[in-house]
Amino acid sequence: MTTSDGDAGRSARQQGKRAPAGAAVLREDVTEAIRTAVFEELAAVGYARMSIEGIARRAGVGKTAVYRRWRSKLHLVLDLVSALAVQGLPTPDTGSLEGDLRLLYEVTSRALRHPVASQVIPDLQAEAARNPEIEAALQKALREGQHGVASGIVAQAVARGELRAGVAEELALDLMSGPLYWRAVVVRGELPKGYLGALATATAAALKAL
Repeated sequence: MTTSDGDAGRSARQQGKRAPAGAAVLREDVTEAIRTAVFEELAAVGYARMSIEGIARRAGVGKTAVYRRWRSKLHLVLDLVSALAVQGLPTPDTGSLEGDLRLLYEVTSRALRHPVASQVIPDLQAEAARNPEIEAALQKALREGQHGVASGIVAQAVARGELRAGVAEELALDLMSGPLYWRAVVVRGELPKGYLGALATATAAALKAL
């Protein structure tokens, strides 16, 4: 017997599309509603208090719809956090290292200031200290999500002659990503006027000195 989200299985049959026997017809709109609900629930109650029941209620679906997709809240969160690693930003290409850094910082700071992100990231970091699987997924998302963009900025700067070939890439990536993350996620203070421009100027100078 074919299972489905709501009337999805019936709709598929009405359209002449036969699902494999015993297969679950997973509606993408339901999946997206659950993903959205997870981030909202994380921001509202934190990982420790988050439950499948709460996620389902917030998404407007039954618990079965959640369990068809993920075995537990841990697998659900691991899946969503890991997916962030492949949703990298496009590499800025303004024509200068300082311009690329400024654009990167503007986009990143907006993302980190988002109410959901500003609550979810610290909570998951705290949970990561107790759960190696969450730690691995979070590190992958945070590192790989920025790594490709930062590497692209360095490569472009080398090609333009702004940075020397063979620049210490790991150190360069730390210099590019660390200060803003510290200020926005750890200190969690308001950014002073002109801060991002000054940070881009200082970081570009530091990278050129490597």
